[in-house]
Amino acid sequence: MLWHRICPPIARRPGLVLAALAGWLLVVATACGAGAPAPEPTTDNVPSPPANSAVEPDPVAAAEGVPGGGAEDRPVRVVFLGDSLTAGLSLEESQAFPALVGDALRRDGLDVEVVNAGVSGDTSAGGLRRLDWLLRQKPDLMVVELGANDGLRGLPVSETEANLRSILERIHAAGSEVLLLGMQIPSNYGPEYTERFAAVFPQLAKELHVELMPFLLDGVALDPDLNLSDGIHPNPAGHRKIADHLLPFVEPMVRSLAEQKAAVSETAIESKSASGT
Repeated sequence: MLWHRICPPIARRPGLVLAALAGWLLVVATACGAGAPAPEPTTDNVPSPPANSAVEPDPVAAAEGVPGGGAEDRPVRVVFLGDSLTAGLSLEESQAFPALVGDALRRDGLDVEVVNAGVSGDTSAGGLRRLDWLLRQKPDLMVVELGANDGLRGLPVSETEANLRSILERIHAAGSEVLLLGMQIPSNYGPEYTERFAAVFPQLAKELHVELMPFLLDGVALDPDLNLSDGIHPNPAGHRKIADHLLPFVEPMVRSLAEQKAAVSETAIESKSASGT
């Protein structure tokens, strides 16, 4: 288990491990908004959904309906769909790992737009409910970080699996690439539940041919130097470490998408030149 590898001094004292993880579970379930309705996402790049979104014009679609406004002419749009870990609880959005990954991609010369659609307290069911609106923003890549709150609340693993499956399938059906971020939980609900929960992520990645980061919090979970005073939400240093670990998974996907956009744009220019327009 990665939990023991993350915190070896505690792992040598089993009694402390049980107490620490039990406390961690209780704090997370409270801090992440268990039982409370999740607010709508707020991001720098995407406005909140309009009250009557069925009749409001979609600015992205409108832009792509005019010459020079196609998807190939804008930056690679990466949407991070998640909970408080993605949102960066108690931090500025610029300190959360989605923004840090975006900064690193730009330093590497990639034209990218990052949307943080993390909502504290969100579950896989909540993410599924928000998905249609997010897909209307025409993401090129969606990074999915959901399920932790399901596991911490002891929700049926079958429900989490079904919700995540629907999310991944609908993202693919919309023509976007997807990266799934794996999660693990303490064994407070017993080893069988813990193992079944952890197995959902690699199982879905394999079945649906989705890229997978095995464990988002590897090297960060339970480290007091990398978490806030609640002991479970990463602090700025923790988010920097997450971003460093996540970048090798995201960058090749973004680079490939950027190359595809460039090729489509070049083909369009050549077609226009050949037709004399």
